[in-house]
Amino acid sequence: MQVNSRSAVQMFYRSVYNNTHGLLKKRMRELVPVKQALLRDVRKRYGAKEVCKVTVDQAIGGMRNVFGLFYDASLLDAKTGITMRDYNIPELQEYLQKAENGHEPLPEALFWLLCTGDFPSEQEFADVQQEWKQRGQLDSETQKFILSLPKTAHPMTMLSQTLLFLQKDSQFQQAYDQGKVSKPQYWEYFYEDAMDLLAKIPRVAALIYRHKYKNGEIISADENLDWAGNYAHMLGYNKFEVRECLRGYLSIHADHEGGNVSAHTTHLVGSALADPYLSYSAGVNGLAGPLHGLANQEVLKWLLEMREELGENISNEKIQDYVLTTIREGKVIPGYGHAVLRYTDPRFIHQKDFAARHIKDDPLVDLVRQCYHVIPPVLKTIGKIQNPWPNVDAHSGVLLYHYGMREFQYYTVVFAVSRALGCMANLIWSRAFGLPIERPGSITMRWIEEKFGENQNIK
Repeated sequence: MQVNSRSAVQMFYRSVYNNTHGLLKKRMRELVPVKQALLRDVRKRYGAKEVCKVTVDQAIGGMRNVFGLFYDASLLDAKTGITMRDYNIPELQEYLQKAENGHEPLPEALFWLLCTGDFPSEQEFADVQQEWKQRGQLDSETQKFILSLPKTAHPMTMLSQTLLFLQKDSQFQQAYDQGKVSKPQYWEYFYEDAMDLLAKIPRVAALIYRHKYKNGEIISADENLDWAGNYAHMLGYNKFEVRECLRGYLSIHADHEGGNVSAHTTHLVGSALADPYLSYSAGVNGLAGPLHGLANQEVLKWLLEMREELGENISNEKIQDYVLTTIREGKVIPGYGHAVLRYTDPRFIHQKDFAARHIKDDPLVDLVRQCYHVIPPVLKTIGKIQNPWPNVDAHSGVLLYHYGMREFQYYTVVFAVSRALGCMANLIWSRAFGLPIERPGSITMRWIEEKFGENQNIK
């Protein structure tokens, strides 16, 4: 559909939206009973089948390769990378709606896909986009709360606190407290909260940025822009390339199956019927941990240190020596390797291709390209490294840095805005499926000894 037609659709929905419930919720109401029946059938046929065996090493070692979580929106394969509703990153880029003259997928369209399993029509895409604009307004009380937060606080702390502040508006919590909601209706109230949270989180995140780093000089939303483009605008970045960068960034980081810390935490807390605000605040706290959300900052720091030590025009041989020195010091090479992937992360390729289209003559971006060719062969010579290839973090921070965002701590907030898409879609479907509270068992050293050893006494 031509852009003019899309604009006409958007204008139409502005005029009729208040008389509808939104096309996405209508589609969900059609899908929920169908998917519920499918899940019942799956459990009936396969419920007693064994998914995997668990070793003591796995129980102690972070439950790697333990498949004990049902999370239907995305799947991570060691060879092909992430798929969202069975579509890989290049397919998402090809088939999802884009901005005028743009190349990057738009998150509104991706959220429809995550919720329904289908690519949205132009009408459906425009409806979600307009619904988020309607829901996204921040009242003066919320703005005042954000602007009252101490500027010394970490921006992820600010984001988590603001999500908790917004919890006062949770429709699920209010209905549950009043005894007005039955279990089959849980998903509908979670849906309302999730849509409100998604509509507001770019505005919340932008306000935090302007408050902490730009002397509280607030930039009003531009309602003519899409969700990600408006986020870039409210941050203060108005070049088309930057908007495109954020459109792609927010789409490819949106989900990464259910086992990562932020997704799993959100799912776990939500399983206790904590509403989406409480659940995602917990997920954001997990994302703030250095081992989860700090990776692209660590890459950027490592590359800048390399340039400072080795200067400009670094040879391949010098990079090889620098990598080996880093490893000899007992450190890892940031941005290389992954807990699941065994090949180059398709999200890295997506960003590399973006940089090739838009960025010329940037020494740091050029260094990322050079490292992509130099580092994997070096890591392959080290036997214990299972995956020598770059992951998404090897490039994402460098893109933000190139476009002028030098506030490294804020990079994780951008990640959090993106990851909300996948976490909210999963929360809605977890309640639609009626999934129970998550309660895995745990073991002790004594239990291990008594089961497998010679009954040694361990105090």
